[in-house]
Amino acid sequence: MAKERVLIVEDEETIRQAIASFLEAKGFETVTAADCQEAERCVRSLRPDVAVLDYNLPDGNALDLMSRLRSADASLPFIVLTGFGSIDLAVQAVKQGAEQFLTKPADLPTLAVLIQRIVENQRNRQRQIAEKARRGRDQMNPFLGKSPAIQRMSGLAHRVASTDSSVLILGETGTGKGVLAHWLHEHSARSAEAFVDLNCGGFTRDLLETELFGHEKGAFTGAVQAKVGLLEIAHKGTVFLDEIGDVDVQVQPKLLKVLEDKQFRRLGDVRDRRVDIRLIAATHHDMAGLMRGKSFRSDLYFRISTIPLTMPPLRERVDDIPFLANYFLERLAVDLGASETELSPRAITSLQSYPWPGNIRELRNVLERAILLSGNRALTERDLNFDTTPEIEQRQTGFGRTLDQVEREYIEEVLLRESWRVEAAAKRLGIPRSSLYQKIKEYGILRPGATSHSQSTFDQETH
Repeated sequence: MAKERVLIVEDEETIRQAIASFLEAKGFETVTAADCQEAERCVRSLRPDVAVLDYNLPDGNALDLMSRLRSADASLPFIVLTGFGSIDLAVQAVKQGAEQFLTKPADLPTLAVLIQRIVENQRNRQRQIAEKARRGRDQMNPFLGKSPAIQRMSGLAHRVASTDSSVLILGETGTGKGVLAHWLHEHSARSAEAFVDLNCGGFTRDLLETELFGHEKGAFTGAVQAKVGLLEIAHKGTVFLDEIGDVDVQVQPKLLKVLEDKQFRRLGDVRDRRVDIRLIAATHHDMAGLMRGKSFRSDLYFRISTIPLTMPPLRERVDDIPFLANYFLERLAVDLGASETELSPRAITSLQSYPWPGNIRELRNVLERAILLSGNRALTERDLNFDTTPEIEQRQTGFGRTLDQVEREYIEEVLLRESWRVEAAAKRLGIPRSSLYQKIKEYGILRPGATSHSQSTFDQETH
């Protein structure tokens, strides 16, 4: 994490350098300006945490300057210094938003204490905002379960959480990529700062740019006032860009500049602004395929994938399904105002036998529907209606096949490739052997060349 940055605006060079040297010795980073114009450039590009302003400057005074600087950074706190101290001037400065008003020559130890106090107050306010946001979020543990797949993911995530490196989370839709992103932020050095997330899917280039970078007043038709982008809001915190594979190719170079130079420009602005963020990105796309098709820049990919993490699909975590199901049942009982619900053994077997194309998100939907429609304290196999789940509803594909037909054909193909060695086929499919036997029987899949008698013998051997 960067040191706290203090902007010193003072036209007398000796005083300016004396203040800067003293504050640097106290552990602050300093930037200096000799007039209002230079101060405004510094605020827009360097994002100081506190500004110390001399009242009289060559091109204006501190009261006018505070208004100009606040348009660049609405949260910037000010300390005003003047050699012409008066009660009226102090009251006016405070009304304009100054945190403190000191007469010159300022006592430097006192100034340092004031700056530290202001910084701590700012941080406390940000922590309160961040804590309020955290309380409003679902605090699901992304590592529920004991499967080897999720244990490997847990080990990797714990090793990288405390770093400031960019993370790319890969995985199918519904596997919990967003939950993992929240967890990484909350276990990082930036956990007290803002967590800002944006799903990039479905945004046009222009809308995505204004969401990320903000815009100046008059930047385009309808821009009646300046807008602060999400990158500025997340300063010193974490930005989570979900579905980063959908980012327009013309926006990608601007995002790369943020990561490499920690700078960006609002739309309609000609000045660079500085921002300190950690990026976490996620996608369900095949990024190698996107790069081959020239729809995603390889330099940006390598920059965002310093640490790649892949969330395993639920079909590879069959042993974790009881843990996840019980977690959701407890949460749903609270959210729906229902009595506590449990699963029968046959219901658990049914959950573990299902392929879960919608992954964890689909599991939650199935359980919520079962609670709402059954009204039973103990959910049975019959209460679990998979067929009407939105993500996997039996619908015709472009080839006129239902998902059941697609699943049957895939199982047949795997069985053929494994020469009907059921244990090997079950391992490839990521399901228990008993579940595969159940599917074979359910779909009436016949071994090539099998007679009804030989198939009947096979069926008996599986029970």
